[in-house]
Amino acid sequence: MAAAGIRFIGIKQPKLEMILPDRAYGFFSHTHKAQKENMPLLDKILEERVSLFDYELIVGDDGKRLLAFGKFAGTAGLIDFLHGLGQRYLGLGYSTPFLSLGQSHMYPSLAAAKSAVIAIGEEIATFGLPSGICPIVFVFTGTGSVSQGAQEIFKLLPHTFIDAEKLPELSAVQSTKRVFQLYGCVVSSRDMVTPNDPNTRFNKADYYAHPEHYRPVFHERIAPYASVIVNCMYWERRFPRLLSIDQFQQLMKNGCPLVGISDITCDIGGSIEFVNKSTSIESPFFRYDPSTNSCHDNMEGSGVICLAVDILPTEFSKEASQHFGDILSKFVASLASAKGLLELPLHLRKACIAHAGGLTSLYEYIPRMRKTLIELPPAPTNPLLDKKYSTLVSLSGHLFDKFLINEALDIIETAGGSFHLVRCDVGQSIDDTSYSELEVGADDTATLDKIIDSLTSLAALHGDTNARRDIELSLKIGKVNECGTDDSMVEGGSMVLILGAGRVCRPAAEFLTSYSNFISSSDNNRDTDQIHVIVASLYKKDAEETIDGIKNATATQVDVADTKNLSNLVSQAEVVVSLLPASFHAAIARVCIELKKHLVTASYVDEPMSKLDQAAEGAGVTILCEMGLDPGIDHMMSMKMIDEAHARKGKIKSFTSFCGGLPSPASANNPLAYKFSWSPAGAIRAGRNPAVYKFLGEIIHVDGDKLYESAKRLRLPELPAFALEHLPNRNSLMYGDLYGISEEASTVYRATLRYEGFSEIMATFAKIGFFDVVNHPLLQQTTRPTYRDFLIELFNAQNISTTAIKGSSEVSGGQEGELISRLLSFGHCKEKEIAVKTVKTIKFLGLYEETEIPKNCSSAFDVICQRMEQRLAYGHNEQDMVLLHHEVEVEYPDGRPTEKHQATLLEFGKVENGRSTTAMALTVGIPAAIGALLLLQNKIQRKGVIRPLEPEIYIPALEILESSGIKLAERVET
Repeated sequence: MAAAGIRFIGIKQPKLEMILPDRAYGFFSHTHKAQKENMPLLDKILEERVSLFDYELIVGDDGKRLLAFGKFAGTAGLIDFLHGLGQRYLGLGYSTPFLSLGQSHMYPSLAAAKSAVIAIGEEIATFGLPSGICPIVFVFTGTGSVSQGAQEIFKLLPHTFIDAEKLPELSAVQSTKRVFQLYGCVVSSRDMVTPNDPNTRFNKADYYAHPEHYRPVFHERIAPYASVIVNCMYWERRFPRLLSIDQFQQLMKNGCPLVGISDITCDIGGSIEFVNKSTSIESPFFRYDPSTNSCHDNMEGSGVICLAVDILPTEFSKEASQHFGDILSKFVASLASAKGLLELPLHLRKACIAHAGGLTSLYEYIPRMRKTLIELPPAPTNPLLDKKYSTLVSLSGHLFDKFLINEALDIIETAGGSFHLVRCDVGQSIDDTSYSELEVGADDTATLDKIIDSLTSLAALHGDTNARRDIELSLKIGKVNECGTDDSMVEGGSMVLILGAGRVCRPAAEFLTSYSNFISSSDNNRDTDQIHVIVASLYKKDAEETIDGIKNATATQVDVADTKNLSNLVSQAEVVVSLLPASFHAAIARVCIELKKHLVTASYVDEPMSKLDQAAEGAGVTILCEMGLDPGIDHMMSMKMIDEAHARKGKIKSFTSFCGGLPSPASANNPLAYKFSWSPAGAIRAGRNPAVYKFLGEIIHVDGDKLYESAKRLRLPELPAFALEHLPNRNSLMYGDLYGISEEASTVYRATLRYEGFSEIMATFAKIGFFDVVNHPLLQQTTRPTYRDFLIELFNAQNISTTAIKGSSEVSGGQEGELISRLLSFGHCKEKEIAVKTVKTIKFLGLYEETEIPKNCSSAFDVICQRMEQRLAYGHNEQDMVLLHHEVEVEYPDGRPTEKHQATLLEFGKVENGRSTTAMALTVGIPAAIGALLLLQNKIQRKGVIRPLEPEIYIPALEILESSGIKLAERVET
């Protein structure tokens, strides 16, 4: 293959000066994805007429990599951590069997190390672990070879693996006796994030292509119950972190049992933000103290221990080398004897990136990608191509390992188009999908249409889910732009930056660009003609779709994790509005404080944000939070009523607040009278949270599993058409403190609204077992059950006769009557009307159907959420509704009669020019925009982190809200 016939076999990349001409090399080169930092190596290889075989590209028939060290990193990483765990527990006052375990390199072989682990496992099984540190829960991130290696060691100890959903239950069990096992939990990306859009479910391909569509939840759902986190999952900056510093600090304040982290990925400053340095085999641990945000080399003191060794496989050098050598030896003979590429087996030919000074055909895309990367300007808003028309094309899937990127680029260039590579995120392993965003240009729309059609055909060819288990390629096409006609920022005027391009963004942008007349004309330094809005999203096409048709609005791209680019964008604006998930707000606020820019959010003030109060105040910056619907408009309505009562010397006797996002009456066209504009799973969990409120001077606590049963009916005289009910909403008491009425009000109550009957049906579903999150045996079988099969199983478990749903594809009225009678006789329903609605809901959701349940459903909870998501979604022209109602009773000391003050907001979704806007988006987006407007007007004088509780905010805000068409009806009764 090489002129001199000499081949070199290595592991790591050699130095450039070590590359000899006319040779063949095999090693991990990290060049096939056009990684910029490794292009000098590729250039040297081509210059010296070298043949390059990359181990990463040698895969089996199943597509799995054949040469890797990951498993040995996992085994060494867990053994080393168990060694340190014993020392850490001893420092905390607990003696454990882990103390007798050494580090991996202390044992002569992997077998000897495993024997030592087995020995301490026997000691745990015999004598147990101290109750004060139990249950000890190991959370493993990822399912790849690294995680499998770590789990292999963990499984040598007495253990039980549990699903992520069961962690809260396990944590709730407090044992006063010694525990004789450990608990393990394996989590993947679906456990770490959840879609921003509550109407969608987690989709791995979509997450890899559009991580900005998801928010992190690992710190909420998993980390609070973990004793040890074993981090084995690859991470890129475009994804949410597993744990940020702010999230971890809050976790530890809340009493999280986390003792340590084994970061086997050793991704410094990566998915676990506070792991900011690597460690050595000689000194494998450091201690991170969240209270001071500091790292220490000792293991004594507060905080958690962290292992971050980046050469873990060398601790089992013999076994790792043997493993690698055994596999490599299968290929060496072929590499040594072959005189040309065609003589090599297919899997080796595919692994050959360069041959005799040229790229092989499979890797011809590399220079094309490099060229666009080099030519691409670094500014966040790049000029369009030198073509008249362009569009943004997003490709996700197996672009590199299946070489589909070649075909896509060929299509573009063969048709006479050109492209710039805007973004390229590559999967770390053969299992991971990659993502490329190309700006494709053409001289005419016919050529561009031809390119789009050909790319669509390519995606269809490789995206048939009926023929393949995984989609190899998916495609999204952006809006076609005529170059030079894009809206651009006009000099002068006021600038508002909106971060995020979700549903709420458009109402905010429309409001600001049409309300320039509210800018104070007395400010001579301010252009009063218009407000310019910049909408920034991680992917520019999302922002472009959001502002489509809005004048004085510009779309741009920004990754808020990139502080430099974020700062450049924030510096252009006078006010920033963040409509991103709440977890991003604190980081954005820090940038705003540094640049002395005001910030508005619609999210609750959490601990990381509250910590920035003094810094914001010192910088003369206002961070206005909770400026949406609930929280937001509810605050402003409440404080207006309370302050007016106090001004008249009145005393608040009772405060009640009701709020609900509901389908409009016309759209409540199902037995449950509800539709999900967010995740059914999230909605059901929210409906099972505990609540506390004050009623007639008594503090009332409601357990989560009794919340649906605590619902009460509500009749609003001004809205006689609505039959409503309300459920207590978490912690009402905090609002008494927030509004300054805790001492005077004998009733402080906040509640969530639903249509009457909803809660009783949901309570019945809970009794039947639909909300059980435990994996159901019927759903674990190879043969998938039907919905009818599963419904029969649930009813049998409740001793409910199933004759009514056996043996026929349709359920007759008489059979339904039998089910209704059974639900009543077994006490699942108290009233016949509810039993009737429950049976109708079961039928409406398709739970009688002889259709197989999808494989991703493993519990009853999964099944009911999947059915609700499909059957209870809003139709294209259906409207949602927002109803917010406050009642404040005021008594007076001078004998004046007690007054009941009421305020009601009723808003419906709108459809204008074929574009629908939900009531929820309007009532969240417009208040946030009003907050930005008031800051532009300099009407808000308070600095620091604030809520809209002061007259300087709520008086003008409520006036503007009403002038924008969102009206509040007020009335007083005596």
